[in-house]
Amino acid sequence: MAYGPARMGFGLFLPEFRSVFSISLQAAGFISSLGFFGFFVGLLISQFLTARRGPRPPIVLGLAAATTGMSLVAVASNLTVLSLGVLLAMLSAGFSWTPFSDAINRQVEERLRPVSLSLVSTGTGLGIVAAGAAALLMSIGGVSWRLCWALFAVGSAFALLCNWIALSGAGEASGVRRPLRWQALFRRATTPIFAIGLCYGVTSTVYISFAADRIAQAGGVPGLPSNLSGSLVFICYGAFGLLGLVTGQLKTLTGLPWLLRLLLLASALSSVLIALAPASWAGVVVSAGLQGINVMMTSAVLAFWSDRLFPAFPSRGFTAVLLAVATGSVLGPVAAGSFASHFGVTAMFLATAALAASAALAIRSGYISETPHPE
Repeated sequence: MAYGPARMGFGLFLPEFRSVFSISLQAAGFISSLGFFGFFVGLLISQFLTARRGPRPPIVLGLAAATTGMSLVAVASNLTVLSLGVLLAMLSAGFSWTPFSDAINRQVEERLRPVSLSLVSTGTGLGIVAAGAAALLMSIGGVSWRLCWALFAVGSAFALLCNWIALSGAGEASGVRRPLRWQALFRRATTPIFAIGLCYGVTSTVYISFAADRIAQAGGVPGLPSNLSGSLVFICYGAFGLLGLVTGQLKTLTGLPWLLRLLLLASALSSVLIALAPASWAGVVVSAGLQGINVMMTSAVLAFWSDRLFPAFPSRGFTAVLLAVATGSVLGPVAAGSFASHFGVTAMFLATAALAASAALAIRSGYISETPHPE
């Protein structure tokens, strides 16, 4: 839950940040990408720590970084401090995600792992709903965005304390070290998961970075002040994202290739709606809902798909997949911000939709494997 505000907070409050700090779209894309670079770095450090010290240290360090980063944003007086706060807040996801998934792989039987991994991935949705609701209530009450971020920091500190206590008895890293075989991760059977992870990183972060600002700049939805539109986006995003809890069951019904196609098409339609109907209640709610479903379900899919593809080294395999996501997350916002400054925000979202739709059309069932075939 603490990761929700850390990951989404910059996009949620971008209209306010642009006003206070005079941020251009290009600069906004750079700051968002900087935050996701923190995610990338956190993944690398977490893999190192988890292998040597177990899950507790990276999780605790991640929540400490989130608390510090949110606090810096709350008191930021210039763009440099704001950017540093966003960077530190985003470190938290990189530190925390793979240790939880690794613990599930060790302690949960295989048939229950998709549900358990979906729970971990989808918990972010609760944090997003809470962040959006807090921003909405405080905007209605005329409370500063700084107080919102201070409360986010308090919530993160509480999560830090809870995890410090809950993980006090967590096991250390396994005493048996498997040979480091990173090259075994990259095969024909694993190429699709890395390609989809990269695409997912680009499209999802473009949306969360710029959707709220797109609606605000369009004047907001009827009956709601433009500065509250971002709250509406992220409340719908997080609420619909809770459907990620049924990802495992949906995959059983549709099969993995069709589930991936449907999620990519949901992402594409979401971007089209925010591009063409940013001032419509139906357009905004459906767009945010589809994007929330896409993000939370795809997170869950990548987790349990990776678990199946890399049974001999699940933590290392999932880290590699998330590094592909993080690479897309770093490249997406900065490229989108530059694109929007030259061609406009509408064109930027339509281009993002085209990328997701093209990926959906490129999926071939014969190339999507859930087991590590020998090469």
